[in-house]
Amino acid sequence: MSSRILNRALRDRLMSADEAAALIHDGDHVGMSGFTGAGHPKTVPLALARRMDAAHAAGQPFKIGMWTGASTAPELDGALARANGVDLRLPYQSDPACRDRINHGDMDYIDLHLSHVAQYAWFGFFGKLDTAVVEVSGVLEDGRLVPSSSVGNNKTWLDQADKIILEVNAWQNPALDGLHDIYYGTALPPHRQPIPLTRPEQRIGEPYFRIDPAKVVAVVETDHPDRQTAFSAPDETSLAIAAHLIEFLQHEVKAGRLPPELLPIQSGVGNIANAVLAGLNNGPFQGLSAFTEVLQDGMLEMLESGTLKSASATAFSLSSEALARLNADLASYRGRLLLRPQEISNHPELIRRLGLIAMNGMIEADLYGNVNSTHVMGSSIMNGIGGSGDFARNAYLSVFMTPSTAKGGRISCIVPMVSHVDHTEHDVQVIVTEQGLADLRGLSPKKRAALIIERCAHPDYRPALSDYYQRACRGAPGLHTPHLLGEALSWHQRYLADGRM
Repeated sequence: MSSRILNRALRDRLMSADEAAALIHDGDHVGMSGFTGAGHPKTVPLALARRMDAAHAAGQPFKIGMWTGASTAPELDGALARANGVDLRLPYQSDPACRDRINHGDMDYIDLHLSHVAQYAWFGFFGKLDTAVVEVSGVLEDGRLVPSSSVGNNKTWLDQADKIILEVNAWQNPALDGLHDIYYGTALPPHRQPIPLTRPEQRIGEPYFRIDPAKVVAVVETDHPDRQTAFSAPDETSLAIAAHLIEFLQHEVKAGRLPPELLPIQSGVGNIANAVLAGLNNGPFQGLSAFTEVLQDGMLEMLESGTLKSASATAFSLSSEALARLNADLASYRGRLLLRPQEISNHPELIRRLGLIAMNGMIEADLYGNVNSTHVMGSSIMNGIGGSGDFARNAYLSVFMTPSTAKGGRISCIVPMVSHVDHTEHDVQVIVTEQGLADLRGLSPKKRAALIIERCAHPDYRPALSDYYQRACRGAPGLHTPHLLGEALSWHQRYLADGRM
């Protein structure tokens, strides 16, 4: 197989993953590529984890600060967490080993809105970025880089880092060349200008990363697959949630609040999200578009059927079957599919201008519409807020979805007061469970509470929620948002003590 490194100077910097990992040192801040298991470096992190293990065995410290686009994969997050080699992780993770380190206090974690990460790095809020380790799918003769299956924050890491380590992955489809739109028009305040994007399918940048070749200290050739995301078939609960949402969107079209082709959609990742996308694919809407973070199975099926005319994202998040279909015909998606930096895919200015329909999952919601997306029982992180806050606050429609119960019915996902707040009632317009849909627009707090109990709570918990609310209306010191503070979190305390809310 011929090398994908066409630039002679960079080809001269070829070395092994172990040699490249030796250029990263204890205390370094390292910007890694990767977003939802796509486009992460596959070999240098494993070599780095071996160095960390060896250092720790010799009684020497070796930890880094690790910055990424979002979640990565076991070869990166998992390997470095198992080596106890990460002092600070940001902005998002979903790896079990990483999560365990965070929740046991062994790893600091900054959970960030994904649209904030690049600009905070440019502002200097995180300190200096020592090294960027970025996977690409090729290097052009003039030294520009062909991005991989995710873009994430790679542009910023390549621009900001003192040193660059490239992994050139021959596994990535060469047809990725030309599928990216890398925008170099951002600036620091007070010199910012409007971002000139008015349609999801519009190109405003260029297909390649620019770099300073002098900063490249190592190039590693790899041939390893991305982490594919396994999605289960939609179950009865997911299908019910999807049906409620499709019915609501049809009603909005009839009411004249949405056009027949809807507005651009954004969808979080997961089985419920895929069920909603399947419902859209089989529903009455045509000519849809997407402006979102990730292209997942349901969205690919919509592109294949023609229901979705275009999709803009920052990464793929596909099952192995869907990825095989995409790779077999990737060139045909040119003009319909774009991958952009996450500072563009998640940009509040663009989300508001385009008028997105944002659909995201949650862990729990309370009676007044506050949503917890990140924490279990108040103090243990699950994954992170990701991009849901970027989209929820700025979307035309902000929808949050969840089954009404968890853990076999032992937990109610509708509670008197959420144990952690990621999205306040001001950013939540619609809540959907398999029980029904609560449209909270234009409702005062007490009217929201009555509707959420009626439409979204599970029947097993509805009487207790109604009892709490009625007693709060009689006994709370203020009646705008009635709460009994002595028992507002008692459901969570009861679960921790007895295993059931």
